[in-house]
Amino acid sequence: MVTTPASPPSQGGASPQRREMAESFGDDAARYDRTRPHYPDMFIDEIARRLPGRAILDVGIGTGISSRPFSDRGFTVLGVEADPRMAEFARLQGFDVEVARFEDWDAAGRMFDGLISGQAWHWVDPVAGAARAADVLRPGGFLVLFWNEARPPAELAAQFGKVFASLETGLPFNPWATALRRGAYNGIIDAAEAGIQATNAFHPFESVAVDWEATISRDAWLEQTSTSGGINRLPQEKLEALLAGLGATIDAIGGEFVLAYTTVGGIAERRG
Repeated sequence: MVTTPASPPSQGGASPQRREMAESFGDDAARYDRTRPHYPDMFIDEIARRLPGRAILDVGIGTGISSRPFSDRGFTVLGVEADPRMAEFARLQGFDVEVARFEDWDAAGRMFDGLISGQAWHWVDPVAGAARAADVLRPGGFLVLFWNEARPPAELAAQFGKVFASLETGLPFNPWATALRRGAYNGIIDAAEAGIQATNAFHPFESVAVDWEATISRDAWLEQTSTSGGINRLPQEKLEALLAGLGATIDAIGGEFVLAYTTVGGIAERRG
């Protein structure tokens, strides 16, 4: 499920607050799908090359952003998604999707050559999720977890942070406080790796980091920001004030900027 400008949530138990945030993205699934970044071809091609067969399970398929490049390459994808609104949007894109939390999902004996999770595994319990992944992957199949980190230019990120801090949003994070550093997802990835290792069902976890960049317009950035976890739950007047401040900041530098991305995560092969 693109990197958001917001700080990534910590991985852990499914508290009511975390579940509410996890299932809030479907409030405007079309906007989410339109604005969230995709994943670089070189990363997708490397995963596609490794998979021993054509059957993929996408955990947290969302609107289908993570599945489309694999479907385009001839893979068959089944999605699991906790939010029925996101699931319905993905179905309209041609994907088979079952609505469930992955930890509770019934595979009904089905097995897969790859399990992917794009921008979503931090909503899954890392221990229970890894155990379920081991159950549904064929020997030689791969568990592939990935996220997009986004880093605006330094001076612009500092201005974004000032705008956010001035609004008293009540959110427990400033989305741009860590926007300039790599490794925003390190804690989440470490927890995922520990859960994978605890199963004793996978070969060692291989880290992934692919750098890329994109030019993003003022309007696209504001749309993307409005879909970010936490920000998408702000009262309307706070959200409008935030977007107006961010928009003015981007207008002052010409209406667009280059956003640096790193697709991060890891790959683990199911033991025989």
